[in-house]
Amino acid sequence: MAEAHQARVQAVVEEMVQSLERDHIRKMQSRMFKCSAECCDRSTDSMTQVHQCIERCHTPLGQAQALVTSEMEKFQDRLSRCTMHCNDKAKDLFDSGAKEPAVRSMMERCVGTCVDDHINLIPSMTRRLKENLDSICQ
Repeated sequence: MAEAHQARVQAVVEEMVQSLERDHIRKMQSRMFKCSAECCDRSTDSMTQVHQCIERCHTPLGQAQALVTSEMEKFQDRLSRCTMHCNDKAKDLFDSGAKEPAVRSMMERCVGTCVDDHINLIPSMTRRLKENLDSICQ
């Protein structure tokens, strides 16, 4: 993928991830640490009980991180498949006798369309992630 297109996607994705981290993940981290501290304050519990309590405190954050990672992997996979399709079209065009400048131009337009299409998916992906993050029990 051309550097300019890659930079566009990266900027939008980073903005989304920062928003999710700021508005959801930080709150979950805060609750996790408070919950873990409460586990440690339970002086009558055994070491095993304290560790189990801490594990329960960490579970929602782990689920949230897994959710975000999974969505990002799916997004990257879809974008990669789209750009691979552009590569195939460019190879076919070149093999049919088209000149290199025409192939480069077609490739640039095709990848640009992939990037535009996937950037347009970000708002719905963000909304879905926020809803799923909100539903993870605390």
